[in-house]
Amino acid sequence: MRKTFRIKKPAEFQNVFDHHQSVANKYFVLYRLKKQNQKHFRLGLSVGKKVGKAHDRVFVKRRIRQAFLELKPMLDSHVDILVIARPAAAHQSQAFIKKQLEHVLKLAKLLKEENHDSNQ
Repeated sequence: MRKTFRIKKPAEFQNVFDHHQSVANKYFVLYRLKKQNQKHFRLGLSVGKKVGKAHDRVFVKRRIRQAFLELKPMLDSHVDILVIARPAAAHQSQAFIKKQLEHVLKLAKLLKEENHDSNQ
């Protein structure tokens, strides 16, 4: 995922925290902030020390980024998204993490409607 798709600066994180709407499940907390003047979504990740050692946290971040890369065509483009990984996400498979992120994104109403029947 390109750097233009990431939230990096502490002030940008704080802006999303201050004006957010949030949803959560057992594995992730998702904060979102609508921005109508934005060309594409931006993603910020936070994986705390409770998730595990440094290599475990990096592993979880990589899997989250990969899931968002796969979900990119279905995501609302005018939004900043912060994902906070909970300790239960530590040793999960890529497919499971993607499924749980889809669940949280649906709760937040950030996924565009899919039409599976049009291809058949």
